[in-house]
Amino acid sequence: MNKLINKWAVLLLVVVLQSACTGKFEEINTNPDALNDTPHTNVLARVQRVIAEQVGGDIDGFGTWAGYITKLQYPDDLSGVTPSNNGFGNRWSGCYTGLEQLRLVLAKTEETAEGNKNLRWACRIFQLYMWLYMIDQYGDMPYSEALKGDPDLGGILMPKFDKEQDIYPDLIAKLKVIGDEMANGFGNDDIGEGDLLFNADVEKWQRFCNSLRLRAAMRLSGVATSLAKTHIEEIAGNPAKYPLIDSNDDNAYFWWTNSSPYWERWYDNSRSRDDHTFYDTFINHLLNMEDPRIEAIAKLAMDEVGDDTPTVYRGLLNGANTPGDRPRYSRIGRIYRDIPAGFTPFFKSCQTYYILAEAAMLGWNVGMTAQEAYEKAVLLSMEDNGISDENAENYLAGKGKWNNTIERIWWDEWVALFKENMEAWCLYRRTGIPTPEVNYVSVFSRFSIEGVHNSQPFRTPYPQNQLDYNRPNYDIANAGIVDFAWGKQLWWDTRQGVR
Repeated sequence: MNKLINKWAVLLLVVVLQSACTGKFEEINTNPDALNDTPHTNVLARVQRVIAEQVGGDIDGFGTWAGYITKLQYPDDLSGVTPSNNGFGNRWSGCYTGLEQLRLVLAKTEETAEGNKNLRWACRIFQLYMWLYMIDQYGDMPYSEALKGDPDLGGILMPKFDKEQDIYPDLIAKLKVIGDEMANGFGNDDIGEGDLLFNADVEKWQRFCNSLRLRAAMRLSGVATSLAKTHIEEIAGNPAKYPLIDSNDDNAYFWWTNSSPYWERWYDNSRSRDDHTFYDTFINHLLNMEDPRIEAIAKLAMDEVGDDTPTVYRGLLNGANTPGDRPRYSRIGRIYRDIPAGFTPFFKSCQTYYILAEAAMLGWNVGMTAQEAYEKAVLLSMEDNGISDENAENYLAGKGKWNNTIERIWWDEWVALFKENMEAWCLYRRTGIPTPEVNYVSVFSRFSIEGVHNSQPFRTPYPQNQLDYNRPNYDIANAGIVDFAWGKQLWWDTRQGVR
């Protein structure tokens, strides 16, 4: 009997305790110190920082594919030579997560859009930057049905892959819409301390927007010529309405802090690994052109092992076996890798003028000649690299002299884009510059694909999560792609004879 009474007493106590806990569940499980909502400027900061990690982390992969950097200590690492769908997923997830986070900021500020003009512009422009960053890597991708997993937005968990030729013009059109809006006057709101890219300077956001449209339009010059010409001439023809990034003071550079874990990405990599040198094609080009930027881009190396003083610049065949004389190969220059509070470039002012020079060569009206734009671009690049005016002028009077060819623009732009590796890889795929085909056979022969490919990868492989969770749509988009990164060229990549 006593056992029965005790049993019921325990059960009653449990019920009472459960009722008490349930009645105060939300109160007990709510952190009184937690914010009910994250400040919008903080969300912008996080998205910018995550994407800067992706863009700034391109020392391997895109750095190799652009023809700049090769492995020295660990050249057998396949990530930069034979990519798979396991190696680049962070770029995909980082961008889509950032797009969703900024979408939520825009949704929450929609009712007070007039009071959040500047913040909303920053969010929309950065969204478009991320879309462009991804489409130039992957080509076809989820777009029209993306970011609609919320039941209120359609509950689409397996979005279709839109064609890049449908996405690209829409992105350019959206950049124009924002550019037109900003030309009518800025808002009164402060973007806030979370703007780590432009320090809440709305005019710099305006320049970034117009410059992205200029760059995106030139990307399509070989496949949608009329569209590209219309946008570039409109921008160049009205600089008051569509100001561009046209000085190094306006460069879209993400500056890192001198503190862990927010060191500049290449510097952070160098703290544990001394495994990067330069593609011999890159170093040899700089030497042959007597280009003074080599002093900023690369460090001197030993002429012979055992020498006391470095005296030469030397690169390595991409993918070559690990050399036993590593001191004989140049390392990355100080301003690019040795400064913990260094920069990650999103858009360089010199590229504005390389694009205008190319447009002028195509016969488009951009308000200056191709030579004028080219020489302006070179001088901006030299200034950005800390090269003296005298040395810059000597280059323009010497090996870098204007020769009235579009190839002169492309080769110099390739040099100037160093560290903005993704953009340089785009230039390579669009123009074929640089053209070190002879080196590829040696690289690929080491990985049993000799004779299969004669070009750097055409695209970034789709990530594994698409194969796992969006297989029907993945299979459609992946049709024609070979070895994850070759086979099907991007829409604007019109090169012939590459495989």
